[in-house]
Amino acid sequence: MIEPDNLRQTKFPLKNGAGAIPALGFGTLIPDPVATRNATKAALETGFRALDTAERYGTEKEVGEAMKEVFNAGRIERDDVFVATKLWNTNHRPDRVKPAFEASLKKLQLDYIDLYLIHTPFAFQAGDTQDPRDANGHVIYDRGVTLLDTWEALQELVTEGKCKAIGLSDIGLDKVQEISAAATIKPAVVHVESHPYLPEWELLDYCRKNGIVLQAFAPLGHSGEPSLLADPVITAIAHRVGKTPAQVLLAWAIQRGTALLTTTKTPSRLAENFDVSTLPEDAMREINEGITSRIRFNAVVETGVPGFIPRTK
Repeated sequence: MIEPDNLRQTKFPLKNGAGAIPALGFGTLIPDPVATRNATKAALETGFRALDTAERYGTEKEVGEAMKEVFNAGRIERDDVFVATKLWNTNHRPDRVKPAFEASLKKLQLDYIDLYLIHTPFAFQAGDTQDPRDANGHVIYDRGVTLLDTWEALQELVTEGKCKAIGLSDIGLDKVQEISAAATIKPAVVHVESHPYLPEWELLDYCRKNGIVLQAFAPLGHSGEPSLLADPVITAIAHRVGKTPAQVLLAWAIQRGTALLTTTKTPSRLAENFDVSTLPEDAMREINEGITSRIRFNAVVETGVPGFIPRTK
């Protein structure tokens, strides 16, 4: 049996930004507005101190309302919560970056954002249609803007003071290296799918060496098959140490040096996901060496279209 410890309170200092990002974060990709607001409030009350949203999720307003309610109750201060949101693909042109950022800031009802991420390295046709498609249903990309153009506009947000750190999301190592080499303000965080089926060791190694925090989404895998929560290596360790498979996976992620995001509308799952404890070294080794399947559940890195967000017509 693992004894309770302080693993869940882990924070990673942002060497390329201000402050520190809590290892345990709550993601707000929840379709229903009321459920989003309730789950965000419950996550804060459970103990989560990192919230992740995005322009594309359509949840910034509800996350802002939940935070305001909790802050007004006096139980949690604004500075105790690390808030991240993301610039969507249709706003990659430099002149669209600041208006998009300010719109997110307004919806969140905040004076500053802790972390602003470029949601994907793909620029879509600029405009108010978030999922621009041609007559054949193919995404319309914007070839007239580079990722570096967009990054330079994000750097200006940091300089102006309302954005504490900037980063990249849904991206491969090659483009992280490209931006890091050219940037004046280096990425503070790289946000990608990662779990034992997709450990991203090479990217994690690069991030460690360059003072970048890797933040994992889908740390429990995905609801489809194969189920990481039912993996025999994970379930055997969970049985041995007296934790759930989810708690084993989240502990593994933090102990190997990554921040993470989980999403749930269920209070009991919130409590479960927050109740993580340090795994013994032999368990870490079993996961690292015993799980050899390699599966990506979200193909967003290939197209810029987030696979976990239902397409709106």
